[in-house]
Amino acid sequence: MASSSCYKTIGIISRPRRSILVEVVPKLLDWLHERGVATVIDSETAGPISRSDIGKTRHQIAQEADLLLVLGGDGTLLAAAREAAPHGTPILPINLGGLGFLTSFTLEELYPALEQTLAGCAPVSERVMLLAERSHNDNALTKQLVLNEAVVNKGTLARMIELELHIDGGFVCRYRADGLIVATPTGSTAYSMSAGGPIVHPAVESILITPICPHTLSDRPVVVPDVSKIELRMEENSDSVFLTLDGQTGVPLHAGDRIRITRAAERLKLIHPPNKTYFEILRNKLKWGEV
Repeated sequence: MASSSCYKTIGIISRPRRSILVEVVPKLLDWLHERGVATVIDSETAGPISRSDIGKTRHQIAQEADLLLVLGGDGTLLAAAREAAPHGTPILPINLGGLGFLTSFTLEELYPALEQTLAGCAPVSERVMLLAERSHNDNALTKQLVLNEAVVNKGTLARMIELELHIDGGFVCRYRADGLIVATPTGSTAYSMSAGGPIVHPAVESILITPICPHTLSDRPVVVPDVSKIELRMEENSDSVFLTLDGQTGVPLHAGDRIRITRAAERLKLIHPPNKTYFEILRNKLKWGEV
């Protein structure tokens, strides 16, 4: 069965070391082959199905594929998003993990979702991403896209962090806290929510700033326009402090470091279930209304 879809090549990215891949992936590859769709798979997918010879890096897959099929949880999707967004490659997420706010399709919905996507009927939302840049004495040291959040947090034995928040060049306040989260609306249901931040609909053009266990109880989460230029300045006595990006990359910070966070030019294209609203997904994941 030949495919007339605009998705001629599908890249498959999976959560590492998932035994279920042995059951899912070979059948999936056959199903796509029957429809004339080429496939490329990452090393994490190729290993469990004994096809390490054809496994590629996720960077290579994002360059070659017209669509990324992510089999895993939100962590797998976050890693894939950093590769997909610069190329404008849509992601179809299938939840093989736990809670999964972002991976909103279940495994049972895999083939119906693929059929809708290949037919061009699946809705696609664009999610704002942030660009986090670390510098010291105006020398750029770290730069990374994030879909959920950038976090300044202390190490296990570190004292309370002291840092300054500036927005659009203006001083806002000086925090003494266990950390500070700068999140997208997509990331509002991740670490920021756990720290007491608000849930923000992904369509709201905003950036969330949420302190973690602030020393001053009046230091509350704030929401600013996503065109804001946010800068965090480390105080001189800061030690054992890290910049954590999407919960996957940790960078040690030093006194005098500056972290600039702005809306990225890239946006993530995320395919979502046509018959599930954002609030239905929230209600199911957060067990709202259940006794």
